[in-house]
Amino acid sequence: MKTTVSIENAEFYAYHGYYEEERRAGNTFLVDCEVEVKSFDSTDDNIGDTVNYEQLYTICKAEMENTQKLLETVVLNIINKIKTDLNHTTGGKVKLSKLSPQLGGKVEKAVVEMKF
Repeated sequence: MKTTVSIENAEFYAYHGYYEEERRAGNTFLVDCEVEVKSFDSTDDNIGDTVNYEQLYTICKAEMENTQKLLETVVLNIINKIKTDLNHTTGGKVKLSKLSPQLGGKVEKAVVEMKF
């Protein structure tokens, strides 16, 4: 049985951006994080048999507080932390959206997504 655990549209104000002005001003970001659980067939209602979505949020929050120039770096850091800390996972995906990026025109969001 395939089981996924996820958080969606976790909102953070952070200071990521290639240009110094972006890092100085900051912006609103949304994170979607989904992991596949090795297998969940437990009937004893034990959270240790799955991935606690609070852990996903904590990992995302910590990496969002670590300013980077590239959104790709933020996403990769989240994935690496998931792989290191959550041993019940077999894969997943992380999507990071930067709302209203300053591109000289109206753009809802810029998005980076990686699957692992």
